[in-house]
Amino acid sequence: MLLSALALSALVLLVVVTGGIGYLTLSEWRDRRRQDQEKREGRRR
Repeated sequence: MLLSALALSALVLLVVVTGGIGYLTLSEWRDRRRQDQEKREGRRR
C-alpha cells in the first residue's frame, strides 16, 4: 500500500515537472519569436 502510494506520487510529480518544463520552453520560444519580430520591424522604420 505504501509503495503504491509512493509510486503514484512520484508519477504525479514527474507529470507536473514535465509539464512545467514544457510550459517554460514554449513561453521562451514565444518570447524569442516576438523579440525577433520586433527587431525586424525596428529595422524597417
